[in-house]
Amino acid sequence: MKIGLIQQHNTANIDDNIKRLEESVRDCTGKGAQLIVLQELHNGLYFCQTENTDLFSMAEPIPGSSTERFGALAKECGVVIVTSLFEKRAPGLYHNTAVALEKDGSIAGKYRKMHIPDDPAYYEKFYFTPGDLGFEPIKTSVGNLGVLICWDQWFPEAARLMTLKGADLLLYPTAIGWESSDANDEKQRQQDAWQTVQRGHAVANELHVITVNRVGHEPDPSGQTNGIQFWGHSFICGPQGEIISQLPDDEEKITVTDIDLKRGEQVRRWWPFLRDRRIDAFGELTKRFLD
Repeated sequence: MKIGLIQQHNTANIDDNIKRLEESVRDCTGKGAQLIVLQELHNGLYFCQTENTDLFSMAEPIPGSSTERFGALAKECGVVIVTSLFEKRAPGLYHNTAVALEKDGSIAGKYRKMHIPDDPAYYEKFYFTPGDLGFEPIKTSVGNLGVLICWDQWFPEAARLMTLKGADLLLYPTAIGWESSDANDEKQRQQDAWQTVQRGHAVANELHVITVNRVGHEPDPSGQTNGIQFWGHSFICGPQGEIISQLPDDEEKITVTDIDLKRGEQVRRWWPFLRDRRIDAFGELTKRFLD
């Protein structure tokens, strides 16, 4: 399967951001992409750097204007597109939600972000209610997509549950970067840890992992920090953690990469991790802490 990644630098101009995404989707399609993955909250700036009640007005229902627009694009191009939206579910109830759009333009399914961070410049708990759809792969014409979102990528349990429920690959729309006051060696440790843990999910579950991050600097509207330098570095790794495709840290870029979904099954025959799991001894994993 050929997978398109779109790593974009967003601005406050939402219409321009979306138009550039549409151009990139068409570009990926022209290069043979069958599945195209967009970055987290791709329509605008990463607004969670501050807590601002006015920003809830940006949220939209699903189905809504974005699913209609990107659905029409998926139908035009004949591809499956994974989008990432600020969902207004009901008055006072909002989610960070990924939507997979089928190549006929319909909604194949959605995933609501389960793990919600609350860190300086990442005040997501102010905006998003934790997801309640569980870890369910989305069935599409190109396979069962184990769609997760950003902070979910640090939790092996999420990747494992998607795998056990039949995901053919794991996908992570992402928005992560550096705060400029961090020392360069600390920045490198953060980025290395971020990629390493996801490569570990690929190895442990013997699946391809697809991660799409935004890129470029976005200022902090409050001026309390120097903003976030999103580090890009979008990548695809194979079921043994091998890097197949990787984008730069400092520029917008698209890529279309051919992967072999059958390879995961072959690796599982070599390394039967799923066979050897001691499910009889794992019950305590459901506890918060063990004394």
